[in-house]
Amino acid sequence: MISMIPLFLQEIDQEAVTTRKMLERVPADKFDWQPHPKSMTLKQLSTHIAELPSWPAMAVNSTELDFASAPYEAVPLTDTKGLLELFEKSLAQGRGALEKADESKLDEEWLLRNGEQILATMTKASMIRISISQTIHHRAQLGVYLRLLNIPIPGSYGPSADDQNFQ
Repeated sequence: MISMIPLFLQEIDQEAVTTRKMLERVPADKFDWQPHPKSMTLKQLSTHIAELPSWPAMAVNSTELDFASAPYEAVPLTDTKGLLELFEKSLAQGRGALEKADESKLDEEWLLRNGEQILATMTKASMIRISISQTIHHRAQLGVYLRLLNIPIPGSYGPSADDQNFQ
């Protein structure tokens, strides 16, 4: 049987390299910018990305997230340094929880709810996988934001159009 935890840790570490490069480019003077009224602000999006690495800890240490009893409270950030510190703290938290996790409990049920409304039912392993996918998804969103702000995009899985050696 394949052990999932080392695979999750490896992927988290690989994605953290690119995520860190993207977050380093977020300009604090544009935190309130948003590309569309229905879009998150740059600060909201980048803060969410910085918090996502802590989600594996939530998955292995709880059975659910209930938005009704635990409403989201944004971490107050004023600069890019604080954003990166939040990311590193979240990454350490998620990695630390995974390193201590019991592999046999990854098949246990985990719920996402809003009070009585069940939004999703999955295994703890699936929640960890979703947290990694969410990081990648929102990081791509951040790439669009940065492109619209004319900020060079770092490569993710290879060079970007902004990499000097790629053009």
